Order: sequence, then C-alpha cells, then structure tokens
Amino acid sequence: MTASTDQKTIRIMPCLDMQNGRVVKGVQFVDIKDAGDPVACCQAYCAAGADELALLDITATVEGRATLLAVVRQVAEAATVPFTVGGGIKDVAAAEAVLAAGADNISVSSAAFRKPEVIAEMVKAFGPERVTVAVDAAVNQALPSGYEVFIDGGRTATGADAVEWIKRIDGYGVGAILPTSKTTDGVKTGYDLPLIRKTRAATAADVVASGGAGTMEHFYAAAQAGADILLAASVFHFNIIAIPELKQYLASRGIAVQARPGA
Repeated sequence: MTASTDQKTIRIMPCLDMQNGRVVKGVQFVDIKDAGDPVACCQAYCAAGADELALLDITATVEGRATLLAVVRQVAEAATVPFTVGGGIKDVAAAEAVLAAGADNISVSSAAFRKPEVIAEMVKAFGPERVTVAVDAAVNQALPSGYEVFIDGGRTATGADAVEWIKRIDGYGVGAILPTSKTTDGVKTGYDLPLIRKTRAATAADVVASGGAGTMEHFYAAAQAGADILLAASVFHFNIIAIPELKQYLASRGIAVQARPGA
C-alpha cells in the first residue's frame, strides 16, 4: 500500500559517506571522490534546513573495523538535527558505543543480513525508533522481486531476494528501512522508484529513499512512490541542489515538508 503524501511530513536527509575521516561520494559504490570535512558539512546542512543527517562509514565493514567514534563525537557536537550512523556496527555493543558517542540512531546492514537476530537484539536494547536497517540492492530479474541483496558495501552478491529480506526485517519492528539501489546510486538519473514502491508495500516502517537523486523532480517522485525520508549526497555535497529551494519546490507540489527552525 502506498502511503498518502498529504498525510505525512517528508524529511530531507543529506548523507555523509565517510572514508578515512573524510566525506566522499562515489558512483555505484565505486569511483570515490572527496567531498569535504564531515563537521563542516554537518554544520552547513543543519544551517540549510536539513531535517536529519546520515553518517555512513562506508569501508568499516570490509576493513573489519568499528565505526570511527572520534568522527561521530565531532559530528554530534556540531549537529542540531538527529543523525543516524552506520558502517561497522555488528552487534549491540558496537551500536551502544556509537549511540554513546552522540548518534541519535544506528543503521545496520551486512551484520543484520549475516545474523538477523541482531536486529531483534538492537530493537529490544534501544527501541525501534533508533534502529534502521539498510538494504543494498541491485536489479536481478532472476529473483521474484527483481532485486538482489548485496552486502559488504555493495561488493558481495548474496543471491537473496531483496523484498523478501525487507519483509523479514519488517517483522522485527524496526523504525526505518533504507533501501539503496546499487543500480542507480550516484548516477543522478533518479531514485529506483520500483524498489521504493516494493519496499513501501513490504513494510510499516519509515522508508528512506536512497541512490540516484539528480533533480528536484526526482525527490518529488520518490515521495510519491511512498518514501518518508529523502536521502541524497552528491546533489547536496556539490551544490547542485540547495535544501531550502528543494523544500520550497516540494511544498509547491503539495508535499508536506518540515519548516526550518525560526522560519
């Protein structure tokens, strides 16, 4: 069932993909380019009216290490909006350390796929509203939904059907599910709308649209497809789209958006 966009407030979430303590951005999870200092990016986005932030340590899992807690602390000191941290969080203890460093929410992906019970453990420990499960997916027409789950930062194919995995995640009662389409990530041709629609139909959790935004129309289309939170990186990092203008555009199309503080 597609959620009605006139009954909810859409949130804008810039995503800070982290590598070696710097914000970076790639195309289809590779071709990584530097995009700035995380604290400076955080401050700029908060000032511009971002509703939430995502901080993803994109190489923590494949490097077999924990999230860079020092960076989380620095961003926490600068942030004036809730922020979600993901990457290298493999169990409740790791999640607890990230939350203690100042994050508002945690996001888990590869570890959740390898050991699904960790989702239930985190929901029990921290509450559903603080737990997001990210699902990296790519088009695979051989599977029933047409999408396959990838893990390890999009490097490892699993053979698992993405929508069936999303349904299983939903059964744990998480607060949000973040499907990123490896097929559209970073290419700026639009979000993978079929993936958003399939995720919306499979879960009662908030749906975070991720991967492929290039124009303000793409954000609108994602909201229409059922997303609650619109995540993007490149268009914000490289000043292609400004958050105030994006919110104004969405509001003009009948999408409810959060007002900037003091506005």
